[in-house]
Amino acid sequence: MGFGSYTASDWAKLKKSKNLSAGQDVKEVFKKTSCDPKYDPKFIGTRECFDSEDHPHSTPIVVGLDVTGSMGYLAVKIASEALNDLIMKLYSTGTVEDPALMCAAYGDYADASPLQVTQFESDIRIAEQLLELYFENGGHGQVVPTCLWEFLSRHTNIDAINKRKEKGFLFTIGDDANIRKSDVGDTVKRVIGDDIGKATVNSLLDEVQKKFHVFHIMIGSDGNPDILSGHRIVIDKSDIDIIPDIIIGTIRMQKGEDYDTVLGDCDKIKAPLLGNALSQLSLTGTGGTLRL
Repeated sequence: MGFGSYTASDWAKLKKSKNLSAGQDVKEVFKKTSCDPKYDPKFIGTRECFDSEDHPHSTPIVVGLDVTGSMGYLAVKIASEALNDLIMKLYSTGTVEDPALMCAAYGDYADASPLQVTQFESDIRIAEQLLELYFENGGHGQVVPTCLWEFLSRHTNIDAINKRKEKGFLFTIGDDANIRKSDVGDTVKRVIGDDIGKATVNSLLDEVQKKFHVFHIMIGSDGNPDILSGHRIVIDKSDIDIIPDIIIGTIRMQKGEDYDTVLGDCDKIKAPLLGNALSQLSLTGTGGTLRL
């Protein structure tokens, strides 16, 4: 996937046709009442992110949203504004060459559909597919981004890695740091169908890091200071407008730019909030192993 280009006019047409606005209820934006099989990892062999004539240097970027009950406001914000803002800035700033975005929705381990994944796309299909995801609105206290890690490590075929040994970028966003650690294998087998044997949360994290730089944007208080230490950014709920800027800034710093340069290019109004966010990162090296 990944052909075509994302344009402001295509987004304007989609937003008008879907009547999207930040003030809508989550059920007005995400209208699916069950998971579409084309986004259910049980029915997906491999998601591909290949170079093309349009995009010869594809860079995979995954935005994973916590879709448990408390996160409806964020999903609406991402769908109606922030995703478009992120894509336009990726293209306008040249932060990465040929960005190809996948959206993912992960929930609680007890949900009927704890994981959904779109294709890697480079045009308006990014937003179209996000709107087709099912917002289950569940939550029993233990989220499973681990299933997303396992899927990305074992069910993706990526030219950036295969041809250039360049990792993609994974950003999960949510307000729950309570990752399901028990029965990891049972959960992955139920959700994806893979028998992962004695794999653990940390071994799955180690594995996905071979393909992706992994980051988590935590909304609200940090209930678990150990989660992705140095690759975790905590922001207030009132500051979600800067999430696209956080993602852009984090990618730039991961690629070697220094904090002051990145902050100097930021909108002056956003600079204090973005500075506080990016100062939480520890990106002195790219090969270190994160631990929970």
